[in-house]
Amino acid sequence: MTQFSSDEAYQNYILPGVSRTFALTIPQLPLNLCKVVGNGYLLCRIADTIEDEPNLTPIQKRQFSQEFIQVVAGELEPNVLSQALYPLLSDSTLATEKDLIMNLANVIRLTHSFSEPQRNALFQCIKIMAKGMAEFQQNSSLNGLKNLAEMERYCYYVAGVVGEMLTELFCDYSPQIAKHKDLLQNLAVSFGQALQMTNILKDIWEDQQRGVCWLPQDVFAPFDLKNLTSGHYDPAFGEGLAKLISIANRHMYNSLQYILLIPASETGIRRFCLWALGMAILTLRQILNHKDFSQGKQVKISRRSVKTTILISNLVTSSDTSLRILFYLITRGLPI
Repeated sequence: MTQFSSDEAYQNYILPGVSRTFALTIPQLPLNLCKVVGNGYLLCRIADTIEDEPNLTPIQKRQFSQEFIQVVAGELEPNVLSQALYPLLSDSTLATEKDLIMNLANVIRLTHSFSEPQRNALFQCIKIMAKGMAEFQQNSSLNGLKNLAEMERYCYYVAGVVGEMLTELFCDYSPQIAKHKDLLQNLAVSFGQALQMTNILKDIWEDQQRGVCWLPQDVFAPFDLKNLTSGHYDPAFGEGLAKLISIANRHMYNSLQYILLIPASETGIRRFCLWALGMAILTLRQILNHKDFSQGKQVKISRRSVKTTILISNLVTSSDTSLRILFYLITRGLPI
């Protein structure tokens, strides 16, 4: 096992392995936020790893999720959890995610080194996320979710709570940001939903291979999600996709309002949010233009598009007017 000079060194090592996107965006944050947000992302990834592991039964997932909450709270030694969970991970779990479970103690020591408000923000996020994901995983199937309200509730557990966590951390970092805390928290859930809905649409076929579907039945009626077949496009299914894209687009607009509430002087925080928003919008455009896609990679945006998103976002980061114009231009053509 590789030895690291510090827990922070391990975090910097593992982050690019579990997320290329966040390995790009998190370093844009001010130094005081970069470390704690990076740690928060790894905690969320550990919760994801537990829920996505096909070898675990729903009861085991619920048990390990509860133990993970206890670990983050400081009520259980991290090595107790990692030693019990690691041997059960299958080849379906990425090697970097296995590494994360093996080195859980490094991650948690860093978590417990933060200030009390920062620790509370991380803990509340993980407590809500882990409990909520365990509930949905236990009832998951290829039939899809009952309705749009259920999809929104799922998105809250997976991503909305992350938006709330980030807002708590941003407000703790900046008294000026904290002046808009209530409004930011309301918009943060919408921001999280925008990103998660995009991921759900992009990952439809990969999720199906795992035996789950997070699409809402009522939006796709009369199309039956049980009949969803890769490579056999149904126009009724395409209509459902367009409806969800229009809903996600509304949440994208709320995400822009969230960013505009961040002071223009906080370029790092704005860039962190803008890059994620820009890449999600471009992904939605890809899905809308290729509604008959059968693999996530077919609608994945190119590295060139990522670089262009970063470049243009950086040019207009501090100008509210330019951001509004840019948002109008890149969302033009998406259904509303």
